[in-house]
Amino acid sequence: QVQLAESGGGLVQPGGSLRLSCAASGFTFTNSAMHWYRQAPGKERELVGWISSSGSSTIHLDSVKGRFTISRDNVKKAVYLEMNSLSPDDTAVYYCFSSGFGVWGQGTQVTVSS
Repeated sequence: QVQLAESGGGLVQPGGSLRLSCAASGFTFTNSAMHWYRQAPGKERELVGWISSSGSSTIHLDSVKGRFTISRDNVKKAVYLEMNSLSPDDTAVYYCFSSGFGVWGQGTQVTVSS
């Protein structure tokens, strides 16, 4: 069964950090670029980060550059999103996505609030 499972979300204070993880199963992970998206209440889903299948190339949303870092471990079949200097504007449900196989995870809530 093709699956993506996110974890690591939660409540954090402004300026804090979180590390999201996404575990893949049921498909050849190394054949797919991976993405992190987020969707805030009342807003459209937006791409936060993209990483190539090898991990050698990445792209980040302008508003998170220098604060967020996407990475992957092809041995563990996982993709990560390291998030630092979080602000309330980063509050959203975060999803991982495999573009090679068209699979979405269930999402993990990130709430930034004092």
